[in-house]
Amino acid sequence: MTILLQSGPLALFFAFAISHALADFPLQGDYLARVKQRRKADNLSEWFIALTAHSLIHAGGVWLITGSVTLAAIELLLHWLIDFGKGEGYYGYVADQILHLGCKVVYVILLANGVAFS
Repeated sequence: MTILLQSGPLALFFAFAISHALADFPLQGDYLARVKQRRKADNLSEWFIALTAHSLIHAGGVWLITGSVTLAAIELLLHWLIDFGKGEGYYGYVADQILHLGCKVVYVILLANGVAFS
């Protein structure tokens, strides 16, 4: 939240976007990118753990940026659901990225308007 207070909403969104890029590319790796898709995992346990681990990495970025465990938990759930949808073929890569960044826009709007998350 310090970023928002010191630099404003645009800087907060930029921090979220950087965190997202780090979590989706160098921190994801080939294994998670493949196995978080149910049809490419060897079993349901492997798929669930991979998708959840990837979503936790994203949640960690939100937590580090905002200091809010609640907002991080929201990110965990939303990221998991969005990636599940992409993995099931409901939409493609571009829609997936737009949905993820759209979540970040909503977080910024809420935080900039004084909505408090613990």
